[in-house]
Amino acid sequence: MLYHARNKKVNLAGTDMDYIRFGSGRTPLVMLPGLGDGLQTLKGTAVPMALMYRQFSRDFTVYMFSRKNSIPRGYTTRDMARDQAAAMEQLGIRKAAVLGVSMGGMIAQHLAVDYPETVEKLILVATSSRSNPILTESVQTWMAQAKRGDHTALMDSNVRKIYSDAYYRKNKWLVPIMGKVTKPESYDRFLIQAEACLNHNAFDELPGIRSATLVIGGEQDHCLGGDASREIAAQIPGAELYMYEQWGHGLYEEARDFHQRVLRFLT
Repeated sequence: MLYHARNKKVNLAGTDMDYIRFGSGRTPLVMLPGLGDGLQTLKGTAVPMALMYRQFSRDFTVYMFSRKNSIPRGYTTRDMARDQAAAMEQLGIRKAAVLGVSMGGMIAQHLAVDYPETVEKLILVATSSRSNPILTESVQTWMAQAKRGDHTALMDSNVRKIYSDAYYRKNKWLVPIMGKVTKPESYDRFLIQAEACLNHNAFDELPGIRSATLVIGGEQDHCLGGDASREIAAQIPGAELYMYEQWGHGLYEEARDFHQRVLRFLT
């Protein structure tokens, strides 16, 4: 199969977790996606994800994890990090480079703090160490739209806030289609994860991170603001910081040099 891409599950206590695996490198690279996981897990996405991140497939074996499939109310980003560590242990991933995007970066922060032996290098992309007014407004808006069941409005707000104005103008015709195709049967999973974003706070613990760390942010980030990335980099000893002036929250898709920038740090 293309890039050895596989759709997989790992069993956890009382439930399981979807993940995908691709690449053939010796070094494990763990990727943790954002809040979109609350609407749609990685199940069945191995081939498109392997294509999207194919530049990593030679040097790394890439594992991309969803959150577990049964999550309780009050489930926190720290709880998610605990489950992530358990999943890695079951799969024999003793130490890995960890890349967390947005909410995935929040989970990665706790993983690096609570399970430092598992994180060799850490890449935190378009994420925050704690809630702030921009993040709160964004997430509360999405939660209100989800509670109303207005999926088209939720998708429109996501695309507007995550991507550049040029991207939105070019692709806004897709939003109604996305609203029909991606609507979940229940928003419970999304709302639990959104609440976890609002309650996330690892700020005071970041100075304890000893992994080599790269923080990447976007000055035009309308989801949580560019200052959130600067704040993280200032808290983690020796962390490198790179800010994209022209890109926002979706910089990991829109910045053409993003993959190469990460690869340079990792290799």
